[in-house]
Amino acid sequence: MPSETERTVVIDVFHDSVDAYLDGHAVVAVDVIRSMTTAITAVTSGRRCFPVPSIEAALPLAARLTNPLLVGELGGNMPYGWHMNNSPAELDLRSDVSRPMILLSTSGTRLICEAQQAPRVYAACLSNYRAQATHLAGRWPRIALLGAGTRGEFREEDQMCCAWIAGGLVEAGYRTDAKTAALVERWREAPATAFLGGKSTEYLKDTGQTRDLDFILSHIDSVSAVFPLRDGELIMVPTSG
Repeated sequence: MPSETERTVVIDVFHDSVDAYLDGHAVVAVDVIRSMTTAITAVTSGRRCFPVPSIEAALPLAARLTNPLLVGELGGNMPYGWHMNNSPAELDLRSDVSRPMILLSTSGTRLICEAQQAPRVYAACLSNYRAQATHLAGRWPRIALLGAGTRGEFREEDQMCCAWIAGGLVEAGYRTDAKTAALVERWREAPATAFLGGKSTEYLKDTGQTRDLDFILSHIDSVSAVFPLRDGELIMVPTSG
């Protein structure tokens, strides 16, 4: 186990930052609204989940899988010919869990796919933030928590999730930089509803997709597992915490 002085955790936002963390960091990809929530909902139900960075990457994968469920959005719109939007609430209602899911989103799935060259990359959301922090503590000396970012912005829900995971790691002895410390301080005592009113939540309200907000708020800290990406597939690893 590394010494306390060697342990660091940093919060950053995707775009072009992921390359800085591929050498020696465990990377956690956070996209609360909605791709990582959808992915974790799928895997906890027993459905296989394959995140992809683009439609072009999805097509040959779909040809190799049996009756895959195509889920996702680009720029907020479901691609032509796909089966459903990137909705954890809608996915949770489906009973066809034997169908493997190919998941595409504007930022979140691209982030986790680009980060897979790191020593380990995980998907995380508010459903498993506590389990993620517990699992990471002591396992990796350097940890990067990356929000997916939307339209060039680090959205509030991803800031909060990253900060809550980082807060657990700080309690376990990890050090932070000033920017990360400020985010942890900002969100440490925030209620679960603190991200409501941000641009992501307003988009869901404006487009009649508030069921996903209700789903996210009703599943906070509900999953005692982490979700590493291995050979292109997200798998579930239960935690003891």
